[in-house]
Amino acid sequence: MKEEQLRSSNWFGRTGKDGFIYRAWMKNNGIPHHEFKKPVIGICNTWSELTPCNAHFRDLAAAVKRGILEAGGFPVEFPVMSLGETLMKPTTMLFRNLASMDVEESIRANPLDGVVLLCGCDKTTPSLLMGACSVNLPTIIVSGGPMLTGRYKGKSIGTSDVWRLAAELETGGVNETELNSMEDALCRSQGHCAVMGTASTMACMVEALGLSLPGNAAIPAVDARRKVLAQYSGSRIVEMVREQLRLSDILTRPAFENAIIANAAIGGSTNFVIHLLAIAGRMGTPLSLQDFDTLSNNIPLLVNLQPSGAFFMEDLYDAGGLPAVLKELDGLLHGDALTVNGKTLRENYTTAECYNREVIAATADPVSAATGLAVLTGNICPDGAVIKPSAASPHLMRHTGPALVFESIEDYKNRINNEDLDVDENTILVLKNVGPKGYPGMPEVGNMTLPKKLLQRGITDMIRISDGRMSGTGFGTVVLHVSPEAALGGNFSVLQTGDLITLDVENRTLEVQLTEAVLEQRRNAWKPLPPHVSRGYVHLYTQRVQQAHLGADLDFLTGCSGADVTKDSH
Repeated sequence: MKEEQLRSSNWFGRTGKDGFIYRAWMKNNGIPHHEFKKPVIGICNTWSELTPCNAHFRDLAAAVKRGILEAGGFPVEFPVMSLGETLMKPTTMLFRNLASMDVEESIRANPLDGVVLLCGCDKTTPSLLMGACSVNLPTIIVSGGPMLTGRYKGKSIGTSDVWRLAAELETGGVNETELNSMEDALCRSQGHCAVMGTASTMACMVEALGLSLPGNAAIPAVDARRKVLAQYSGSRIVEMVREQLRLSDILTRPAFENAIIANAAIGGSTNFVIHLLAIAGRMGTPLSLQDFDTLSNNIPLLVNLQPSGAFFMEDLYDAGGLPAVLKELDGLLHGDALTVNGKTLRENYTTAECYNREVIAATADPVSAATGLAVLTGNICPDGAVIKPSAASPHLMRHTGPALVFESIEDYKNRINNEDLDVDENTILVLKNVGPKGYPGMPEVGNMTLPKKLLQRGITDMIRISDGRMSGTGFGTVVLHVSPEAALGGNFSVLQTGDLITLDVENRTLEVQLTEAVLEQRRNAWKPLPPHVSRGYVHLYTQRVQQAHLGADLDFLTGCSGADVTKDSH
């Protein structure tokens, strides 16, 4: 590539005072003059000791740098806001859009020709990708990889077991001493959750979209082959810059459809929906919530991983990884979709093999006929809601029961274990005001722990409905992302304890048995809750966040604005 074709030449290729300033301060790192004529590759790093899933990213970045140097590029590593799922309060989802703004402006404002995104923990993948989409430079993703499977007393354990153990703690099945021992065994290596939670789902998403090299999704974080892939990715991004292969060339409508189909087959996290919608919104690619149902319908569960199945990400890699899963879906996917290595998706998976049919099933003999995702509509959720049938109870897929309504998460915590609570296994638990505006930030509280008195009777699942989200590691018959949320004053906001609700997953409906006249009377009497915060980013978020069925992005961030820098202060 000629120097004038490089975006970075607008900085480093200048003469006079401007060029002097741009180059001189960079040279304090010992960089010789000729390096400034090479493609400048940014390594966007979410390393942080407050994000344990990404704590190994310094080593991963070093591997990427080796690849960039090998291919004749000029690597520059830079930090952005990191979102640690396990530690941040009130919820990382509140900060996903803020982190994306950090990424977008960091890329646009600096002399970068291409970008490698290092992401792993749940929100780091969508936030980095959303930000990069808004700038639309050549971009490749390197995921951090899953941790090794936990082992406790000779058995495998993973993050999904946390929900089971929480219930057992309520009933006396385990005690705090035993939990402490399990803590030591659960996360036994660096990396993100070892199950098909949101982090693993996001890694599969970017591979299915064509944004990473084949095999990226499942290589364990501590496997040496993760560093090899990182080095190859560093080399490839330099080639992508020379080819001017941008995100907009890859993130076409067929690519998004491929990701949706793949997500259904792997039993991916319901969070996939809200993140993919936001990514499509940044690219300006038409995508609706209904598309997820249409494309997921009749796609069986092929991957036997927790929480929908039995195994772990380490097992998925050993069985052939995502390429083997995609090969099983050949004929359903857009195999001619372009990917970051310059090949089509089909070319990337055509030689893949499955080495373990217990982990990756054939389409003719799936793990389950239940799909990984269904979209519901009805008078409770006119703009939609989602459920994960592959992780739900078959006997609750069609059910009518009385609502037990909690007006907030605090209300739920205060009352759920009251002995006099009028609740049984037929009751439908309803949690309001945990949506994008109402919480704010839409936390992962939708898979509410059941009442203690029912757990003691051996009841392990009930229908639960909320305008919030659920951890990708969670499971159960849980309806999520109700839109519009309770904070906006729609029908969901006026549900009352005792209202009869019918869930019918086969017909994709969620209805309360009330007349429109009664609902209208309640809506007219409804009053919004006072705002949580009146300043700063959180105030901006609550004023401008979109609803879940649109991806919960900030409304002024949608659309791709490109990489142009219109002003120069020097």
